[in-house]
Amino acid sequence: MKSLTALAVALALSGCAVELQNRQASQTLAREAAAPGSVYAGWRVYQARCAGCHGPDAGGSATAPDLRVTLREMGPRRFVGLVLRRYDWNLPAGQAQGESAAREALIDQVLQRGETAIRMPAWQGEPDVNGHVMDLYAYLAARSEGRLGAGKPGW
Repeated sequence: MKSLTALAVALALSGCAVELQNRQASQTLAREAAAPGSVYAGWRVYQARCAGCHGPDAGGSATAPDLRVTLREMGPRRFVGLVLRRYDWNLPAGQAQGESAAREALIDQVLQRGETAIRMPAWQGEPDVNGHVMDLYAYLAARSEGRLGAGKPGW
């Protein structure tokens, strides 16, 4: 009877050890699959620079798209390129870059009338965004994949 009880205890303990090892492996895989960067730091940058247009939880607004959907179709490389370098002026591509008179006139028009001809600013010169663009990607990727709910994430 004692040997049967000892065998049952040994089997129970070995099952727990296997479960712990499996949990650790799945946590490692989840960490490796997650976007590089800090979700919390990305949330902070998002709140400061993006939430005004894209909504407080990246769900979009009347003036900007739902980033949870948009991010599903792009990887980190494309995201960084769009965030840091994208200007989407209502001008032909050759006129939208540089210091052309048409570009300057468009800027004046936007500023004077409050129009929204510029769909998304380029953030390359903004130190908070430039320095934390991968944190921003980590936050938006977590929202897009459903790993992070609305509101402030934990540390």
